[in-house]
Amino acid sequence: MSTPYPFTALVGQDDLRLGLLLNAVSPAVGGVLVRGEKGTAKSTAVRALAALMPRVSVVDGCRFSCDPGAPDPACPDGPHQEAGGVSRDARMVELPVGASEDRLVGALDIERALADGVKAFEPGLLADAHRGILYVDEVNLLHDHLVDLLLDAAAMGASYVEREGVSVRHAARFLLVGTMNPEEGELRPQLLDRFGLTVEVAASRDTDQRVEVVRRRLAYDDDPAAFAAKWAGEEGVLRERIVAARALLPHVRLGDDALRQIAATCAAFEVDGMRADIVMARTATALAAWAGREDVQEEDVRQAALLALPHRRRRNPFDAPGLDEDKLDETLEQNAPQDEGDGDGGGDDDPDPGPDGPGGGIPPQQDGGGPDAPGRDESQQGDTPEPPLDRPEQPEQQPAPSGQAAAEQPAARAAEPFRTKMLSVPGLGEGAAGRRSRARTEHGRTTGAVRPRGALTKLHLAATVQAAAPHQHARGRTGRGLVVRRDDLRQATREGREGNLVLFVVDASGSMAARQRMGAVKGAVLSLLLDAYQRRDKVGLVTFRGKEAEVALPPTSSVDAAAARLELLPTGGRTPLAAGLLKAHDVLRVEKLRDPSRRPLLVVVTDGRATGGPEPVALAGRAARLHEAEGVASVVVDCEFGLVRLGLAAELARELGGSAVTLDELRADSIAGLVKDVQGAGRGASRKVA
Repeated sequence: MSTPYPFTALVGQDDLRLGLLLNAVSPAVGGVLVRGEKGTAKSTAVRALAALMPRVSVVDGCRFSCDPGAPDPACPDGPHQEAGGVSRDARMVELPVGASEDRLVGALDIERALADGVKAFEPGLLADAHRGILYVDEVNLLHDHLVDLLLDAAAMGASYVEREGVSVRHAARFLLVGTMNPEEGELRPQLLDRFGLTVEVAASRDTDQRVEVVRRRLAYDDDPAAFAAKWAGEEGVLRERIVAARALLPHVRLGDDALRQIAATCAAFEVDGMRADIVMARTATALAAWAGREDVQEEDVRQAALLALPHRRRRNPFDAPGLDEDKLDETLEQNAPQDEGDGDGGGDDDPDPGPDGPGGGIPPQQDGGGPDAPGRDESQQGDTPEPPLDRPEQPEQQPAPSGQAAAEQPAARAAEPFRTKMLSVPGLGEGAAGRRSRARTEHGRTTGAVRPRGALTKLHLAATVQAAAPHQHARGRTGRGLVVRRDDLRQATREGREGNLVLFVVDASGSMAARQRMGAVKGAVLSLLLDAYQRRDKVGLVTFRGKEAEVALPPTSSVDAAAARLELLPTGGRTPLAAGLLKAHDVLRVEKLRDPSRRPLLVVVTDGRATGGPEPVALAGRAARLHEAEGVASVVVDCEFGLVRLGLAAELARELGGSAVTLDELRADSIAGLVKDVQGAGRGASRKVA
C-alpha cells in the first residue's frame, strides 16, 4: 500500500481541511462536498484524512464491520452473540464514476434465492465503507440513480438491496466526501442539499505558496516514506485532537440563543426545508468541540453558516454558490443574546474563542502550499478562469475599443428565462441516463425480457418462470419448489429516458443586434440551457457573426459555463450562416467519435438570413443538408421580428429536415403551436415539442 500524503503537510486550504476535520469529529454533520478547479489537492486531502481516522473495533469475520459492543441485529452475517472483536484502521473506500448499482449496494444471487430460498449476498462498496470514509471523486459525473442510492444510504444509515421481493438490509454509516470540478457539470440542487457542508477551493495566486507546493510535492514523490516520517509528529498531534474532540462532543451545550441565531440565519437566506438548520446546529457543536469548548458561541454559528449554507441558497442552476457575509453578520448581530453571561450556552456579546478559534488547532503552516496547488480564497468564490456565472448588475460591457468592426455591439443582457416546451430526439437511444429522449436504460418501465449477457441485474420473473416450467418433469421435480437453472433466467429490458448532446448554434450577427431582440434571444437560449440542465444533457455552443463561426464552448456537462459564455456574447457584422452550420457539423463529428451512444439535438437560433461571401444562401442550404444526410435531429428557433416576415428560418428548417418554432411557440405555457412536430432528419420520424 502506498504511503498517503500527510494531512498536516497541506498548505493553505483552511476551509477544506476544517470541513473534513469537522466530519471526522462528528460524522452526523453529513459529509462534505469539495468544489474547485482541477489540481487543487481535493483528492489528496481526502485520502490524507483517512490516515487520521481513529481505529475501529469490528466483529471478527463480519463482512459488514459490526461493532462488537453493539452489533447490528439485522446483519446478514449475524447474529453476533458474544463475538470477539479485532481492531483495524478505518477504511477509505473510493466509488468509481462508472460503478454499477450492484457494485455500490451489493449483489443478490437470484438463482439461489428462487431455487433454494437462500439469501446469498455479496456485499458492495457501501458495506465496505461502514464506519469509515466513502469517497466519490467527480461526484457530479455519477449517474443520478447511483447518487440517489448513495445519499439515501447516507441519510438512513442503512442499505437495502431488493430483487423481486427478496431483500437484504445492512448498516451503512460512513463519512461521505464528494469532490467535483464545477466546469464539468453541476449536481442537482436537491442532491447538493444532501451534503452537510460544502467548501470552495482554488489554486493560490501567491508565488511563495506555489513555490512551497512544488517543493513539498517533489520531496514527497522522491521518498514518500521519508516525507511522511518528517510529518509524523504533527499527524499524531492532530489524530489525538480528533479523538479528544469526539470525546468532548456529547458534552457540548447548544443553548437557545445559538439555536435562535441558527434559525434566523437560515430564514434570512431563504433556504428550503429544515435540513440546513439541523446541519448548522451539528456543525456549530462540532466546531465548539474542535476548539475544546463546552458551549457553542456566536463565532461557531457564523463559521457553521459559511460551511453549511452556500450550496443551499442557490435559487437556480446559474446562481453562483456563496454567502453574503455582511448580511450574515447583520443577522447574527440582530439575534445576539441581550443579557451578558446568562450561562445558557448561547454565547457572549464579546466572546473569546481562545488561541485556536472555531477552526483552530490545525497545525500551523509554513508559508507555502499543499501537494498539488492549494490556496485559500477568503470570499468562498474561487479565482476561476471562467466568467462569473451570476448576471452582473451593470447593464453593459464597456464599448468596443477603436480598431474593431464598427458594426459590433456590446453584449446585451438576457431576458428572464422561462419554462420551455419539451424537445427530444426521435427513435430509441442507448445513451447515458437522463430525462430527455426515449432510450433503453437500466431503470424505467419494463418492456420485455432477454437472456442475460453477463451478471443478472434486473430479473424478469414471469419470463424466468415461463422458461423453467417446461423442464420441471425432466429435472425430476418432486416438491413444491420450482427447479430453476441459470439458462432459465431472463433479464428485464427497460425503457426510460436518456440525456442528449444539445448543440446550440447562435446567430450573433448584425441582423440580430437590435438590443431588445438580442435580449429576448439570449433569454430563450438561457431557458433552453436551464431545460438542458434539468434533463441532464451535455451542451455545446457555436456562434457565428462577421466572417466566421467559432466554438464558444465545446460540448460539456457544465451548463453554467454555457450560460456564462452566452452572457458575454457580443453581436454585429454579417451573417455567415453556412460557417455556423459547418462548424456545428465538425463539432458533432468529433463528439460522435468520443461518445457514440449520446445522440445529438441541433438547436439553431437565427432569423434565417445569410449574408457575406459568394452565394451565401445556397452555401447555407448545402451546409444544412449535411446535417439532414447524417440524421441529426434539429430545430430552428425563429428569431425574426416585425409584421413582415420572410420565412427564412422555416426554409432553413426544411433544409435541415427539422422544424421551426418561434420564440412565442417555445414557451411551455404558450397557446400557439401546442403541438409541433420536429422531424428527425433523414428518417421521416417526428417528435412532439409540446
